[in-house]
Amino acid sequence: MRIWGENGALQLDENSFTIRLVLSVLVTFGSTKSIQDFAVLGCNSSNSTAFVLPNSAVTDRQRQFETEMLDGVARVYNYTRTFEASSVATGTMRLIVVRFK
Repeated sequence: MRIWGENGALQLDENSFTIRLVLSVLVTFGSTKSIQDFAVLGCNSSNSTAFVLPNSAVTDRQRQFETEMLDGVARVYNYTRTFEASSVATGTMRLIVVRFK
């Protein structure tokens, strides 16, 4: 991929940008609101992103886990962290963390 700036100069190309998978793990939660932390050395919110994918078929009643990147930690919540009355998500999902440079 190549990206040019407004002035026509090359800003980003395949030699200056890479994406690396740094963590792929299954995360399982029960019926209590909780969090799980996963160490990801060298990763933070400015150079990495974390997301979850369902590990099996889902129904319209299931909720997605929420992720957050901290300094050296990928955190997974089984509820919406900014909404106190949120319902709890249960089951298993795959956490994926990618670091970009």
